[in-house]
Amino acid sequence: MNIRVISGLSIRQIIPVLRNRVPGQLVIQYTDECNASCPQCGMRRYNSFRRSRLDKDTCRKIIDSAVLSGVVSLSFTGGEPFLYLDDIIGLLRYARISGIPYTRTGTNGFIFMQYGDPGFEKRISEIALKLKDAGVYTFWISIDCHDAALHEQMCGLPGVIEGIRKALPIFHDHGIYPSANLGISKAVTKLRDIDTGDPLPYYEAFRHGFRLFYEFIIGLGFTLANACYPMSIADENDARLNAVYRATSSSGLMRFSKAERAQVYRALFDTIPEYRGRIRIFSPRCSLHSLIRDHEGIAEASSPCRGGSDFFFIGAKDGDTFPCGYRGSENLGKYWDLDRSRHTSSIPCRACDWECFRDPSEMISPLFPILPWPSGILTRLNSDREFLRLWFEDWMYYRTCGFFNCTKEPDYSKMANFSPGRT
Repeated sequence: MNIRVISGLSIRQIIPVLRNRVPGQLVIQYTDECNASCPQCGMRRYNSFRRSRLDKDTCRKIIDSAVLSGVVSLSFTGGEPFLYLDDIIGLLRYARISGIPYTRTGTNGFIFMQYGDPGFEKRISEIALKLKDAGVYTFWISIDCHDAALHEQMCGLPGVIEGIRKALPIFHDHGIYPSANLGISKAVTKLRDIDTGDPLPYYEAFRHGFRLFYEFIIGLGFTLANACYPMSIADENDARLNAVYRATSSSGLMRFSKAERAQVYRALFDTIPEYRGRIRIFSPRCSLHSLIRDHEGIAEASSPCRGGSDFFFIGAKDGDTFPCGYRGSENLGKYWDLDRSRHTSSIPCRACDWECFRDPSEMISPLFPILPWPSGILTRLNSDREFLRLWFEDWMYYRTCGFFNCTKEPDYSKMANFSPGRT
């Protein structure tokens, strides 16, 4: 979620802010169809279940309701959204024209596979122009590890990495700067498991893997990067979690204990400063800091997720609304029947690490605490001053990066202020 809390918002979008409600976010799963074979995802092409797709009229009705309820950020995900590229482009344009400023979507990269075809450059140019015309704010491409051969083996898309390398300059020429989206799994380290029973080896393995990943995507030509935290349910006994979003997986690539997750997040936390001057990294360190403390067993170390209060997920199967993609037992019905101004999540939730909801919940928590302001921020200040230092640094970095607008070039001279030894 690209967060600029007040600037550029309409009166309708500001009203919830005045009531200590967060500017809304909505993730719409347009389809659960996919043409990739990624083992870490339950929507991979060879999984057997009834595939679904929302119709465009339903999506437009959702968007109309989202505008009325003050939503400022709208994502179209899958499955693979670009199986229905023209539909997605049309809906992005409709959302932008309707008044939603921050729209995002992405692809597994299958559109880049036939990079040797005579019409490749023309085809990629047309996609870039369509995205630009639709007003997309963030456009991501999934990259699952730093090893091209392993990535292509996992996703079953041969030649996709070289295609991405050839496509990125074309996108840049048309004013679109895609983000490399890393789904964190053990593929980052080429390991399926570390059987010592000690989580500490995960830190060194992932520290090395994250460094290789950033070097790899910078070499490909990316100027933006994000990381999706492990898409698996850490506590399978938590009754609230019944994933309706099949991006989760029981694969060994995704299984981490709480102690292991803490080490993985610490490795990412420590690696990010090394690369902030070379590539715009969306992952906020204040959020990673909170997750580390959470998984180390510090009670209520993170902010409760805003899922079910200000953030919502709409599934492709029936177009129903859920607090998030993981609380699938809490069906809230159709979005246009939901009164977001009155709806609040009954129980503060810290049950999963889904970065789409976790990161923005942390980034806005001092401004919109669960406790009334200023008591909320004072409580956080007393309990975790390091969080507030990191939070302020993250916001300064976000501002330097133009809030990760994919239609803006990076300003490396300003980003250099966040290089090691400068912060």
